[in-house]
Amino acid sequence: IDVIALQPTATAFGRIKQECGGDVNRIAQEIQKIVDERGKFQDPVTKSGGILIGRIKEIGADLAGSTDAQVGDKIATLVSLSLTPLKINEITSIDVDTEQVFCKASAILFENGIYTKLPKDLGDQLSLALMDVAGAPAQVAVHVKAGDTVVVVGAGKAGLLCLAEAKKRVAPTGKVICMEYSPRQCEIVRSLGIADVVLEADAKKPLEALDIYQNALGDQLADFTVNTVSVPNTELATVLVTKDTGMIYFFSMSTDFAKASLGAEGIKKYVPMLIGNGYYPGHAEIAFDAVRREEKLRDSFTKRYCK
Repeated sequence: IDVIALQPTATAFGRIKQECGGDVNRIAQEIQKIVDERGKFQDPVTKSGGILIGRIKEIGADLAGSTDAQVGDKIATLVSLSLTPLKINEITSIDVDTEQVFCKASAILFENGIYTKLPKDLGDQLSLALMDVAGAPAQVAVHVKAGDTVVVVGAGKAGLLCLAEAKKRVAPTGKVICMEYSPRQCEIVRSLGIADVVLEADAKKPLEALDIYQNALGDQLADFTVNTVSVPNTELATVLVTKDTGMIYFFSMSTDFAKASLGAEGIKKYVPMLIGNGYYPGHAEIAFDAVRREEKLRDSFTKRYCK
């Protein structure tokens, strides 16, 4: 693949950005160093990667004729960059806001690697942004049903897609709750109309977060909770707002699974938990359809990612 751009995970990019003090040149140097040392983009601390977009340069002989892809097709890989052989020749620019890294690079997708052709109606930058988190709304689509109470912790890119998908799945009798730390993001969620209740709460403070939740919803805990935040120490708040008979999906790579499981044990909570998996059959189309369906959400994403 001739690489056009990388989309590191929010967890990985956020850590590198913080370590480099937000300096774009230092961020570029750190990303280049990681790839030079490891032969792939795998954050040495979080172990997470991301995805890329690019054009197919060559198709191996064993795959020739057995795939609908053609040389020259523009694709997004759906395999983590932490598993993708990569060589960066030059980083041409970095958009700190969208966390996208534009570069001249080469990558290899193995025979069992998954990818999707970029949809022409959404554009490269928006498609790249969506594919990085497509696994999250897919799990909502699979596990949420009409009448459920769904809580989404974190209203970043993944959180917004999960809210939109949950809103579709719980209709007409269910309820979608957003728990978000940032007042600005809370306002964005309200303006998009993809949550029934928006709670401004810091999930790193579990008892305070639970108090805010119960003040709004009483004892109506979640049937399904998705944690999409890119910071640590939000595990216990996520457990507290979920029914014993419910389920939690920890999508973020910042999750400490020992804290999640032992925390639940410590407060006498029985609740099944799913480990974040970026892949589910058809997850790309689920993410694309959510954006196509929700016009306000698409406009919001377009303003941010299509510059």
